[in-house]
Amino acid sequence: MSALINRRKFLIRSGAAAGLLLGGCAHRKISENEERGAQRSARPTGGANEKLNLGIIGTANRAAANLQYVSGENIVALCDVDANFLAAAQQKFPRAAAYRDFRRMLERNDLDAVVVSTPDHTHAVAAVAALRSGRHVYCEKPLGRTVSEARRMAEVARQHKRVTQMGTQIHATKNYRRVAVAVGGGVIGPVREVHVWASASYTAAGLPVEHPPVPATLDWELWLGPAAERPYSPKYVPAAWRSWWAFGGGGLADFGCHYMDLPQWALDLRAPETIQAEGPPVHPEATPAWLIVRYEFPACGGRPPVKLTWYNGVRNGQGVRPPQIAGGPVADWDSGVLFIGEKGMLASGYFNHVLLPEKDFPAPPPPEGGGDNYEPKHHQEWIQAIKSGGAASCNFDYAGTLAETVQLGNAAYRCGEKILWDPARFQAVNNPGAAQYIHHHYRAGWKI
Repeated sequence: MSALINRRKFLIRSGAAAGLLLGGCAHRKISENEERGAQRSARPTGGANEKLNLGIIGTANRAAANLQYVSGENIVALCDVDANFLAAAQQKFPRAAAYRDFRRMLERNDLDAVVVSTPDHTHAVAAVAALRSGRHVYCEKPLGRTVSEARRMAEVARQHKRVTQMGTQIHATKNYRRVAVAVGGGVIGPVREVHVWASASYTAAGLPVEHPPVPATLDWELWLGPAAERPYSPKYVPAAWRSWWAFGGGGLADFGCHYMDLPQWALDLRAPETIQAEGPPVHPEATPAWLIVRYEFPACGGRPPVKLTWYNGVRNGQGVRPPQIAGGPVADWDSGVLFIGEKGMLASGYFNHVLLPEKDFPAPPPPEGGGDNYEPKHHQEWIQAIKSGGAASCNFDYAGTLAETVQLGNAAYRCGEKILWDPARFQAVNNPGAAQYIHHHYRAGWKI
């Protein structure tokens, strides 16, 4: 027991640096007291090879991939609201204890860290509970389903000094790193305009009309968690929940954190000043088939103001994309990021990028070491940060800023009016009605 307690203290101390940030305008300035506290609490050396005891919340689909990528540690607890999914995971990890309710799993005293891979609407309640119980957290994107959940997750991680990582696995690619360095280093000159597009489209005609019995293997009440009570439908579970505001945020919430990560990183973007969106008529329940969101970011640190436009989905049978790519070498890209600088342009996908016009720039060399086997590296960065007392690159301070920006786009669309955003006061100063889409509403018993 003494060894277990010492090990727990050892791992808890490693979380002290979780709030340390990478610098630049996107990142919160840490106080001198916080820095001293992080230095005092750094994890001792010599434990880098010791395996962590992990609890896993969510075990199927994307969650199964996350589980595989951390499987080199000790998987001591598995949690899923679907008995079939849970049983399949147990076959791979027979020594792990099984739970239906993550709250019961967090009562264990032997967990060092937790991986949260649930649908969006339960990210925050699970991650915050894990953080408050003293565990380090890896959470799939986006952080929470609303702006306020993203803010709260970052605050709690900072308060408890845990090592955190949001599941934006593309952040770990050599390509993203090279693009961030190139754009931030001025290869295309000062950038005032960015266009980000994704093909993803999630929508529904309205609420499901057929409600068969809940499968015996599914705990529907636990799946709903903090969401308002409603009848079960197979249209929600297990895969189509992104099409409803109650559970997700459509294409923007799904891919915004992946693609908008790159301009935030490369340009050190912080909170936008204004957000304005257009799309099909707003449905109170279902997310839109397409969306365009225009963000304006202030000048910062010698960087000029930046206008960033997001596009996703399908309108009138055509993919919604920036007109700037029409007829060019990236016109057939389903998704990507286009930086427009004073000296030229840079277009990037997940694993490749091109400088434009091509005649003015030499072809970029291939990434060092061949391909981009990115996903294990992203998970391993989090694990190593826990063991070394460092901070992961997509910790909740960095990722919280990104997730807030993403969710503000949905809020602007739903309220139907341009938002003038004050991040310090956490409000749309011009539109009190936007608050209902910014602040989260929880079912009784689930508020964080």
